[in-house]
Amino acid sequence: MLKTLSFAETLKTNAYPGRGILLGKDEAGEHAVIAYFIMGRSVNSRNRVFVEEGDGIRTQAYDESKLVDPSLVIYAPVRVLGDTTIVTNGDQTDTVYDALKAGGDFASALRTRCFEPDGPNWTPRISGTVRVAGGEAFYKLSILKSGDAEGSFCVRQSFEYPDCKPGQGLFLHTYKCDGNPIPSFEGEPEHVDVRGDIDEFTSLVWESLNADNKVSLFVRYISLADGTAQTRIVNKNV
Repeated sequence: MLKTLSFAETLKTNAYPGRGILLGKDEAGEHAVIAYFIMGRSVNSRNRVFVEEGDGIRTQAYDESKLVDPSLVIYAPVRVLGDTTIVTNGDQTDTVYDALKAGGDFASALRTRCFEPDGPNWTPRISGTVRVAGGEAFYKLSILKSGDAEGSFCVRQSFEYPDCKPGQGLFLHTYKCDGNPIPSFEGEPEHVDVRGDIDEFTSLVWESLNADNKVSLFVRYISLADGTAQTRIVNKNV
């Protein structure tokens, strides 16, 4: 059994977890919780904001004149299909969305994708879904990462959770820590605590992320009773 860690301390003690997805449940057990953040070391990565698009969000260049290569930094991290919310760190959001819409499944959709072609880092693609139905939440997470330093093959790992205890979350991030090249995340998603209402939790996460490297944060609380959602977005560039 994995130990439940302090989410705040986990973030504070890691200067560069990269991009991160948390899926969980609030302390009262009334809401499914989603958090997605992005960080950056390069000018191109830091030159971004989250903007709302339909039921989800999209990344957008803060200063269009500084945008160098949009291929890996501009995408829709969050999309909603019926009772399922999809969150990823790249354009595989669309891959999962299209597959689910056609009657396919999460894991099969991601077998068609690989880690990002940004050697020597080979940034992992991390993805998750939350389905709220019948007063319960069902969670899935995935990571696609390079199996070696050369990026010669892809390791695909998927995790399914039929439920989550109140006040707990499952945290998956792209990088183990800072480095050059940056080491990929290892092991199972970390079990962390989820504290407070949406505003308290958003503030806790944002304040715990490294001040120099954090870029944007998305948080959503979805009512298990009726599926209604509350959303908060925080951008460093305002």
